[in-house]
Amino acid sequence: MSSRDRYGTDVLSSDPHPRRPTSREEPAVAGLVVEDVETGWVGAVVRVEKSGGVHVVVLEDGRGRTRTFPLGPGFWVEGQPVRLTAPRAAAPPAAPARTASGSVAVTGAAARTARASRILVEGRHDAELVERVWGDDLRVEGVVVELLDGVDDLDAAVRSFGPRPGRRIGVLVDHLVPGSKESRIVAGVTRDPHVLVVGHPFVDVWQGVRPQRLGWERWPIIPRGRSWKHGVLAELGWAHATQADVAHGWKRILGTVRSYADLEPALLGRVEELIDFVTADASDS
Repeated sequence: MSSRDRYGTDVLSSDPHPRRPTSREEPAVAGLVVEDVETGWVGAVVRVEKSGGVHVVVLEDGRGRTRTFPLGPGFWVEGQPVRLTAPRAAAPPAAPARTASGSVAVTGAAARTARASRILVEGRHDAELVERVWGDDLRVEGVVVELLDGVDDLDAAVRSFGPRPGRRIGVLVDHLVPGSKESRIVAGVTRDPHVLVVGHPFVDVWQGVRPQRLGWERWPIIPRGRSWKHGVLAELGWAHATQADVAHGWKRILGTVRSYADLEPALLGRVEELIDFVTADASDS
């Protein structure tokens, strides 16, 4: 049996010729999160290269460490066996290219000088998800996304920003539902026509990713008193003991997001609303 034949046979099976899981071919594109079956190493594809006359794939884990594996069978992607192949050169698009948000891509345009207007989000994961889907659009529009680091001091942050014509501020808030702490904080924010605060209903922005991308019908319910993110990672069967585990888990979840189609409408609509708001002020141009 080849050293790369990692599935083997079941000697206890009543079937004398047991069938191995069928591997599908999967191009090893940069950013694809895969697991090496033999070692359990999980990482994102950095590149495919030739070494010693054979193609190998370089994977980087959540701590920035890299390992090299022979390209071919013996990997898992989203729980399914795959045979990693060298990515093919992209063919010229038959239709206008689209950004991850679904907008027509603007080719060859330099990023616009940043507007005075800003979008604030609660934390790093929110910012990374917004960048993943709307990053190209925001650069064309010259919109900067900044971290709020929680909503407890939202009113002070808004007042410190100094909104006015040509200097709008849009804020995305997690878990903005009636009766929540977030709803009470938002209600106290200074009313100003140059300020827009919107929110989604999810406990955390992680839930803005469609659960089907992780093989679920719905996100699990984590009991009160337990860290929600740690609980989710435990349900996935991923490492969850430390903050480094949480960071790595988020990278794996973020890696499943390819475009706006992988996000929930309740999040999509709110981000689009904020982008429209901070780019609509004529005096900002």
